[in-house]
Amino acid sequence: MSPSPFQTAQNYFDAWNRRDAAAIVACFAEGGTYSDPASGGPLTGPAIGAYAQGLWQAFPDLSLEIVSVAGNDSGMVSAEWLMKGTNHGSMMGLPPTGKSISLPGADFIRVEGDKIRSVQGYFDSGALPRDLGLDVIVQPKSIGPFHFGVSTRVSSGSNATPGAFSITWLEVRSEEEREKVREDTQKIAMELLAMPGFISWVGVSLGDRMITITGWEKPDSMTPLMKDGAHRQAVGRFFAPEIARGGATGVWVPSRLNPRWIRCTECSKMLDAEKSQGACGCGAALPAALPYW
Repeated sequence: MSPSPFQTAQNYFDAWNRRDAAAIVACFAEGGTYSDPASGGPLTGPAIGAYAQGLWQAFPDLSLEIVSVAGNDSGMVSAEWLMKGTNHGSMMGLPPTGKSISLPGADFIRVEGDKIRSVQGYFDSGALPRDLGLDVIVQPKSIGPFHFGVSTRVSSGSNATPGAFSITWLEVRSEEEREKVREDTQKIAMELLAMPGFISWVGVSLGDRMITITGWEKPDSMTPLMKDGAHRQAVGRFFAPEIARGGATGVWVPSRLNPRWIRCTECSKMLDAEKSQGACGCGAALPAALPYW
């Protein structure tokens, strides 16, 4: 006797809670599909298991608590669940936050015989990043001549005056390439933090164009970048058939840097940070001067 649709659905959730990718895939009929707001479309076969493993890597203690279950005579099972876990692994290429999530959602599971034909999951796709302390940005890609994107800054904490800026831009051809460039960029940024003369780095993504601007104490501070490490490997991939439609690099030397200004917290006067030497005419001590970059 075949198990009931409810039992088939329970077997499926049990496999999730055991973190058994093979057992999850085995619950599906040939050609059966899984889809939710984060899956990028319907998944089938081993891709379902790989998707689950990606979640377990980000949340090693992930669990699904079934809140309610209902069904009908056509083999449709609806299950309300609460997903819990702690972010101890990388997610979307980002370092783990150590924060916990409690994400409510629901699955609509169509069962045929003793196998699952489809799972359609629903949840608030913005709730998970918000629980992890991540920004959720909704904006257009472009409006007329204006292009929108996201940015990242990495700072050494140096307050030095920049003597040079290195600027690189690449134009990627696909989302897959975009992810590869992001992975390379994260590795390079970590290397920069250990380099003498590095001040700060800003990365910007605008549509298909990915731009980095790095501040240095002097032009030759960046020389070690080309000797070894992640930057040299990324350059090799650019000149191989692997990455980007095109791009450019350059080193820019400032022709003029105006004074840094800092406001007195007591009298609100704006002062030249260097000339004031840490003190306002009103007698108050000034905050530390802001970094140039």
